[in-house]
Amino acid sequence: MRAENSADRVVRLLALVSYLDDHPGVRVAQVAEHFGVSEAQVLKDVDTLWVSGTPGYQHNDLIDFAADDHERNILTLIEPQGMETPLRLGAVEAVSLLVALRSLAETAGAGEQEVVASALEKLTAAAGSAAHAARSIDVGTGRSGTDGIDDRLDQVRTAIEQGRQLHLRYVSAADVVSHRTVDPLRLLTDSQRYFLHAWCHRAQDLRQFRVDRILDLEVLEVSAADHSDLHTADTPDPELASARWRVRLELASRARWVTEQFEVAGVTELGEGRFAVQIDVVDPSWLRNLVVSLGPDVLAVSPPEVAAELSDFARQALRAYDEDAAATGQ
Repeated sequence: MRAENSADRVVRLLALVSYLDDHPGVRVAQVAEHFGVSEAQVLKDVDTLWVSGTPGYQHNDLIDFAADDHERNILTLIEPQGMETPLRLGAVEAVSLLVALRSLAETAGAGEQEVVASALEKLTAAAGSAAHAARSIDVGTGRSGTDGIDDRLDQVRTAIEQGRQLHLRYVSAADVVSHRTVDPLRLLTDSQRYFLHAWCHRAQDLRQFRVDRILDLEVLEVSAADHSDLHTADTPDPELASARWRVRLELASRARWVTEQFEVAGVTELGEGRFAVQIDVVDPSWLRNLVVSLGPDVLAVSPPEVAAELSDFARQALRAYDEDAAATGQ
């Protein structure tokens, strides 16, 4: 079981407020069972919420519980400070989420595609004019005009989802054809091509295969081995290495979650809560979505050519949004 990070706990704390608002006078044991944590952890969460609230952080600004019930291991929320109210996204936030979901839909596994499609449909319906602005942004999937690639991608996703081996007939960059049996691990895209990270039984090592160079593909009945201890991002194929960038982002303290949610190559503290992260980037559209979602919390980007490309993307997105707002009279 992986260790819980702060992002996991924040999600549970927010869910806990909503749950207690819907279940007044609920016993701690029932809450622990619902969230799959210990009773001691529930009480720690409540103690954290008890000193949380809205700016000002005086007594009337804090989330409050019935103290008498708490002493009897019963939880009664008496002042949620509006935390039980569903989040309302701004237009920029909605556009960022829609673009990110469209990108995710391209590489989601077979079991994840239905969930992603459902979330995308619901958010599109709720986003109004923001959905139109999101459609004007090209997520750069690179799928158009590629002969048979959709079928191969579907087979790869099926094998990854079902944990089954793949047999490949593959042509390398040197025009050498080989037959490989692999345990598929991960599907990546650089916005132009798709790459399969896999354990190759012939090489007895991690290898990466461009999906458009797979001549024939068969999903085998043999189960793939467990390679959960391997980190594909640390062993890129030389071809992918040439398509990777190491990007340095200087961020405000509110963006600390980036270091927990994503694999970063390094973190440097800059003082006053500011910090810098170095991230190895394969998919430029992923980086664009991240930077747009961080907004003013991005203080600087390097190298300069990446910063310039991100600036151009942000200006294009703003123009598209302004044009949509003018067209709708908003």
